[in-house]
Amino acid sequence: MKLKLKPQPKRVARRPKRAVRPGSRGGARGRGARRPGVSVRQRMAGRLPSLRRVLAGLGAVACTAALAALLTGPWLRVTEVTWAGQQFTSTRDLERLLSGQRGVNVLVLDTVALREGLARLPAVAEASVTASLPGRVEVAIVERQAAFVWETGSARLLGAADGTLFAALRRDDPVHAEMELLPHIVDRRDTARLMTIGDRIPQAQLRTALHLVELDPVALGSTASELAVRLDDEFGFGLVSTEPGWELALGAYGMDPAETAAQAAGRLERQITAVRTLFASREEAEIGWVDVRNPGKVYFRAKG
Repeated sequence: MKLKLKPQPKRVARRPKRAVRPGSRGGARGRGARRPGVSVRQRMAGRLPSLRRVLAGLGAVACTAALAALLTGPWLRVTEVTWAGQQFTSTRDLERLLSGQRGVNVLVLDTVALREGLARLPAVAEASVTASLPGRVEVAIVERQAAFVWETGSARLLGAADGTLFAALRRDDPVHAEMELLPHIVDRRDTARLMTIGDRIPQAQLRTALHLVELDPVALGSTASELAVRLDDEFGFGLVSTEPGWELALGAYGMDPAETAAQAAGRLERQITAVRTLFASREEAEIGWVDVRNPGKVYFRAKG
């Protein structure tokens, strides 16, 4: 049996699509191709910066220019420098530190470095620096407090509690009433003439000197009303009584690095005991000089 197939329609071969480059005719429109219905102003709006951005940029440029003008111009330069609180601080030292600030722009003035430089001056305990517009610098000084007077052959030197000598008075200058109440040490050593502002008395020497200044004559068995502390090259520390007139030689305290503070204090107590024993056995008014450097073997010389 034969089957008869139904005739099929002929297939038409499809031609492959041709790739069209952007911007070519018949393909996607080029970048600059004019789109129908879109104006040039609308097309350029996405490419130009907004007015707000333009104004912000101009403002930044103007601020930068104004800041540069302030930093380099004459309007904010330091023209006046003042200070207060000075009594013992050298005017020359202050001028040396502060005169260099004149002409510096107040906005870039390094007040921290200036304050640290002032604090390094011997008489200055602390300092504050304030810069204000248009060009003024104010310095406030707090000076060290005098704890003792160290008198040498050339000057009276004021010292702080840490032993730093921070001010000098001439020997012929009158002593202020408040300085009369300070501990007073007379240093007759040859090297003492070289002492100057900024030097520091070693702590062991200063501790002994202040202890002797505070010593009550009664502890020595003496009838003296007042004792003076003296230091020389031959006998070291000594005590001097004007009435009745006598001198004690105690030794070179603080000059032996091997001697501790406890050992020095113990030696001084033994010396005090030895002098008290001497004054108990001899008339104090008859004694002119006592060598008690070795408390175990005391020598004395009678007046005349």
